[in-house]
Amino acid sequence: MAEPAVELHIVSDSTGETAARLVLALEAQFPEQAFEEVRHTRAETVADLERAVLSARGHAAVVIYTLVDPELRDAMRRLCRRARVHYCDLLGHPIDAVARVSGQAARMTPGSRAPLTPAYFRRIEAMEFAVKYDDGVGAGLDEADIVLVGVSRTSKTPLSIYLGYLGHKVANVPIVKGIKPPKELFELDPTKIVGLTIHADRLAEIRRARVRNLGANNRRYAELTEVYDELDEAAAVQRRLGCPVIDISELSIEETAQRILRTVEGRKAEAAAPEVK
Repeated sequence: MAEPAVELHIVSDSTGETAARLVLALEAQFPEQAFEEVRHTRAETVADLERAVLSARGHAAVVIYTLVDPELRDAMRRLCRRARVHYCDLLGHPIDAVARVSGQAARMTPGSRAPLTPAYFRRIEAMEFAVKYDDGVGAGLDEADIVLVGVSRTSKTPLSIYLGYLGHKVANVPIVKGIKPPKELFELDPTKIVGLTIHADRLAEIRRARVRNLGANNRRYAELTEVYDELDEAAAVQRRLGCPVIDISELSIEETAQRILRTVEGRKAEAAAPEVK
């Protein structure tokens, strides 16, 4: 019998995106548990908070809130305790801690945006780069910080965009059966190349779903024998490149991205280390 879903009530005085990102990381730690996300955005009064807590009361639920106003945070804490609902204050403790250490008072402005710093513009540039050089398009391999190599449907594009959001310029090269990869790929600094692979049955399942969703008739694209052939061809290219290969079958985009970064940083540090005689 399936476990009942745990309700995660996200309460925010803005859009709730801050809490939603943490909730994704939280859910990843409980892969066998079903969750139901309930968003309560623009909660600006105690009445708004009361409605959110009432909807969670009596359920297997956790109220996760990002409220800037100290009075609203206090009210939410009292309401959750009175209703015997589990709760988590994401902003209150960090704001108080930073204020104590820095001696600066927080602005207490709901939905405040991060300043337009150089890091912000680097992220924008990196995301634009990922779009421009997606799926082997263009000639940006030399400019890339990271180059991903794998067959179709190994999450190359979402990984490139996500890593771009983190500030890294990523190009990706698809391995297509019967088509030679660009010769420039084999002339790159090998420390920035990472191969991606996936279990054959999982890839076939993903491709079958894609064919259904597109209403296409390309059954060969999703056949298991075809998938095995493509994965073998990709593995041969990856061996020729001498690049590390990450199996994404059971990994989220965030987990895969962190492994890619650790792999590339580790290889670059190793290449830069002086030889011991």
